[in-house]
Amino acid sequence: MKKPLIIVESPTKARTIKKFLPARYAVKASVGHVRDLPKSTLGVDVQHDFAPKYLTIKGKGDVIKELRGAVKTASDVYLATDPDREGEAIAWHLAELLKLPRPKRIELHEITKEAALAALKHPHVIDMHRVNAQQARRILDRLVGYKISPLLWSKVRSGLSAGRVQSVAVKLIVDREREIEAFVPREYWTIAALLASAEHPETPFSADLISRGGEKIEIATGAQAEAVLQALQGAKYSISSIKRREVRRNPPAPFTTSTLQQEASRRLKMRVRRAMQVAQALYEGVDLGGSEGTVGLITYMRTDSTRISDQARASAREYINGEYGEPYHGGRLYRVREGAQDAHEAIRPTSIFRTPERLAGVLRRDDLRLYTLIWERFVASQMSPAVFDQTVVDVAAGEYGFRATGTVMRFPGFTRVYEDGKEDDKNRVRLPELTENESLECRKVEPKQHFTEPPPRFTEAALVKALEDNGIGRPSTYSTIVETIQARGYVTQQERRFMPTPIGIAVNDLLVEHFPKIVNLDFTAQMEGDLDRIADGHEDWIGLLRRFYGPFESELEEAEKKLPRLELRDEPTDEICPTCGRPMVIKHGRFGKFISCSGYPECKTTKPIVKETGARCPKCDGAIVERRSKKGRIFYGCSNYPKCDFISWDAVVPERCPVCGSHVLAKSRRGGNVVLQCAADRTHDVTRIAASG
Repeated sequence: MKKPLIIVESPTKARTIKKFLPARYAVKASVGHVRDLPKSTLGVDVQHDFAPKYLTIKGKGDVIKELRGAVKTASDVYLATDPDREGEAIAWHLAELLKLPRPKRIELHEITKEAALAALKHPHVIDMHRVNAQQARRILDRLVGYKISPLLWSKVRSGLSAGRVQSVAVKLIVDREREIEAFVPREYWTIAALLASAEHPETPFSADLISRGGEKIEIATGAQAEAVLQALQGAKYSISSIKRREVRRNPPAPFTTSTLQQEASRRLKMRVRRAMQVAQALYEGVDLGGSEGTVGLITYMRTDSTRISDQARASAREYINGEYGEPYHGGRLYRVREGAQDAHEAIRPTSIFRTPERLAGVLRRDDLRLYTLIWERFVASQMSPAVFDQTVVDVAAGEYGFRATGTVMRFPGFTRVYEDGKEDDKNRVRLPELTENESLECRKVEPKQHFTEPPPRFTEAALVKALEDNGIGRPSTYSTIVETIQARGYVTQQERRFMPTPIGIAVNDLLVEHFPKIVNLDFTAQMEGDLDRIADGHEDWIGLLRRFYGPFESELEEAEKKLPRLELRDEPTDEICPTCGRPMVIKHGRFGKFISCSGYPECKTTKPIVKETGARCPKCDGAIVERRSKKGRIFYGCSNYPKCDFISWDAVVPERCPVCGSHVLAKSRRGGNVVLQCAADRTHDVTRIAASG
């Protein structure tokens, strides 16, 4: 008897669906894409309306053969690939390759039995507008990559490549590096007074100097600060005004792809790529055992919308009222960001009643950490605002004015579940009971010197935010962009922040000069908007390609004539090659700098650049040095490797634990701090906070 056939792209998703659907359904996986443009040629006929030449992906023969056999014995074929443009394109490619006369398209925004059965009741046809938007993106990227890359090979170095969106990301990093290099620090001073009231002498508080003669004061030099201190000598301090008001802090919206990646990076120190891998696994399904079996734990993780379903809102209300009480339920609606596709809900748990505590013994460590973050953020988004009593005290001292601000929480609201870290710690100060015109005792006036700082280098989270803010890329592309620019050797990470490599700077400058539109933020954002209009059926995809390719072809012709040959010189060293006796030089590779023989390619001798930390190996007392993994990540290992296999992902510092003598690790913490921690026992008192590099 023929069975309905459901085709998904992921084997994990197929196993999950198969476990909870009735036995009459057959479920197969395409294992990702089945067709693509050829790797060896352009694969796009620019003379005939940019007709793409799709080929079956190498190695997919057995999968396709199995799918064709399953189609022959199927009563109906449902294409349940991911609910986005890429998933729509995969569904279309499957329909074309398997010659499906009447394929039924269904979308699973969450992998649960209820969602699957509901989707099967309401199938629809493949949305060709979304397919064409994806085809247009793929062809645009192919034209840019396959047309510009050969120029870079001939003019700069073989193996280089350009990308339509990735090149913009590199430009952001290069521009930020140049801002930092051009930055000139500016000196400024602050002055704070430690004050106490006669009624509460045991509770002194600090107030900052803000004005002179009613005007905002800026102190630029130490001499100016000293003049203020002189003027304040003998001054009488009294309270000129006290203002009290209620301050509400609203809960954050549930996660989008971008905000999830940012928070996973900031809170969990999880790389963007890893966060998306874990989220994909949570979406596709986890075996919970017992009566629940295998089920998807979160909704679809590629989204730019903060919208949630009425059913999810009702479940959140039930949970919050039962767990925390009615005053904690807020049920806030969130405005969808302008320019968002809003094709899917926000990222949320498929059931709010699957608390992290329930899953603690089931999920792996990273899975549980990310699920907890998503669960807490969603619950918090439906809770009441946090309410604070804020007191602002203005203090007069002659012609000078000081201000102290204190904030006391009155109602925790959503912070019972989730703390977003936005509240300024300085404003959490509890002030004593004070009255207007009350005289104060000044116990100390303290000046502090500061210098303005350059803009920080991008972290992965900050880069994703910059891409989203500028309309570059879409939820499904952020992770790929971040990984690609590192894989190409255009940027490296130092202390979790991006720095451009010399080759990245060189390629960026060539593209800026000869292909200004390709790396122009506004142009790239406009192109994303055009792709959105194609997906909505308001734009013709071939027309978009024609408008792009005409000017682009002219730029290519000009660049071929004018692009200079760029010589990237290697840095000399004092070392001699142990193999052939020629000088060794420093080269720039995919994972940063390394030492190589100047006689390359005749002599292929290479060695890593060793950066000593000053720490000793706890296993053999060898020197601990900084190294890089094959994926470019910094780790710390013994210089006696491979005889000694000691490694650590955290920096090992020269200090030893004063309690047990074990080695000490420098662990990065939230807020940019570094915590020194005993490797053998975290309870030992060796922790100290220092500003991270």
